[in-house]
Amino acid sequence: MITGIGLDIVEMSRIHRLDTKSPRFRARVLTDYEQTEYNQLTETRKTEFLAGRFAAKEAYSKAKGTGIGRECSFQDIEIRKDTKGKPAIYFQGIETGLVSITHSKEFAAAQVLLQTI
Repeated sequence: MITGIGLDIVEMSRIHRLDTKSPRFRARVLTDYEQTEYNQLTETRKTEFLAGRFAAKEAYSKAKGTGIGRECSFQDIEIRKDTKGKPAIYFQGIETGLVSITHSKEFAAAQVLLQTI
């Protein structure tokens, strides 16, 4: 049964501006695991990665029905890729939903589907 669907889109230029203005934004959004992955990317890919993760985490919080806040922080949500590059979303260390992340030159978007068996 589907228990939640979330969708989010962000402007790449906004994420790039926030990231270059202060590393605190990146540290707030990305977990330690995600920051390690981020640090291995080219400058162009860094913005795509950060924007995609931001959108995915916002979409997850919408699917969950809480929004980003006390019950569901950016640090509670982590996106990891499998060996083929397919992203999976984890909440507090437990894989909890399906996620799709995409980006163009101007935007990054993500959709999350939560379900129970």
